[in-house]
Amino acid sequence: MSLIPTQKPALDRSVLVLNRSWLPVHVTTVRRAVCMVYQDVAFAVATDTLQACSFEDWVCLAEHPTNTWITTTSLPIPVPEVIQLLAYNKIPNHEAPFTRQNLYHRDNFTCQYCARKDSPDRLSIDHVLPRSKGGETNWENCVLACRRCNTRKADRSLRQSGLSLLRKPKRPHWTPYMNLAREDRLLSWRRFTSKSQWDTPAMSQATGS
Repeated sequence: MSLIPTQKPALDRSVLVLNRSWLPVHVTTVRRAVCMVYQDVAFAVATDTLQACSFEDWVCLAEHPTNTWITTTSLPIPVPEVIQLLAYNKIPNHEAPFTRQNLYHRDNFTCQYCARKDSPDRLSIDHVLPRSKGGETNWENCVLACRRCNTRKADRSLRQSGLSLLRKPKRPHWTPYMNLAREDRLLSWRRFTSKSQWDTPAMSQATGS
């Protein structure tokens, strides 16, 4: 099944948030980003020249790397793709909360047994070690499974069912893209993002056993 992403309204599109040291710390919406720049909490970043602009400079910039504009009653405002916070210089150190949505993103909407990618309503959460056998509901014991694989595995262990995992389930590291589908990332973000973050699914898994 092919999943076709829908185009979001301009105000709901994603904007990468950098800290004062130009490190990615969050992803917000255009609506919130424009307000932060207007309130002098952040600069809008011209991603082609890396110029950090105040609201007035951003509106008056001769050339903009974005082709999308917000029309207001007084003036058109170019949509930023990246903003930089003026004061905040920390890097969040959060643990990824175990939720259904986060599990979908960690496993990239893909059955962890047969590699079939599907829509959320056709995927289920499977306990690798069944709950009836003491399996817990956590990052290390839950994976996405398509209906066919989930039915085949039923209330059995991997060995009993004859199934094998694509990869060992692990707690993911926190990233700015924690709840962001890969297709929603903008190409202009690549110069601010490490290759390991960019090349992994929406939620990167922790390393180690």
